[in-house]
Amino acid sequence: MRKLFIIPISLIAIFLIGFSCKKEASASSTNTATVPSIYSKIYGASSITSDGTYVYIKTSGLPDHKSPYYATSNSLYENFTGTTFGGNTFKKNPNSISSQNYTFKIPINPQVSSNHAATPLGAIGVSLNGVPFFNQYAGPNQPLTNEIVSFDQYYGHPQMSGQYHYHVEPIYLTTIKATKSALLGFLLDGFPVYGPEENGAKVSNSSLDAYHGHTTVTADYPNGIYHYHITDADPYINGSGFYGTAGTVSN
Repeated sequence: MRKLFIIPISLIAIFLIGFSCKKEASASSTNTATVPSIYSKIYGASSITSDGTYVYIKTSGLPDHKSPYYATSNSLYENFTGTTFGGNTFKKNPNSISSQNYTFKIPINPQVSSNHAATPLGAIGVSLNGVPFFNQYAGPNQPLTNEIVSFDQYYGHPQMSGQYHYHVEPIYLTTIKATKSALLGFLLDGFPVYGPEENGAKVSNSSLDAYHGHTTVTADYPNGIYHYHITDADPYINGSGFYGTAGTVSN
């Protein structure tokens, strides 16, 4: 005769609770991977997390500097008249800065891409203060010729939807918050963006590739890394496309 063993309900409950906790711990661990310390330089983020493959950077996109595009009731509002980017007389566009809800999904270990996709219109990366980088076009195959007059005193401006952004050198970061050779942010492919100087010397276009970057040692990457540069001769954020495979941005 076979003997029957009755397992107390209390033991079953303990087993199930323990199994459930292990599942929850496993699921949550995918969202608690260590964020590389370099991303702590993005001081304008509301949160920075990682799943081990990508880093997720959430920002409001609001500049931390003054602008005539802020509402007059905002403490960062400042009237501006005078000369802006390229020696042009500033002409304010009709838009106003408004808070956004960006999530930049950027690969932690960027790799060179085989097809070098063109940068799209809209956000192509994130700067240290959380403001997005845009490329050198106002629209499909449209240069910024008619838009540059609307760049404020720190060379940014908002879209109709209130999305403030930089197309060119963000001089607030290169002249007030840091230096001309400092890290400015990251493009969506994970490669960093630097200012117009490197190791105390101006960067020339001849030292950069078609994507406006090269591989050298930087203060942040002592082993060297591919990175983008803004130059005095070509102050736009990007060249002909992404050097690496881009992540995504949602808003």
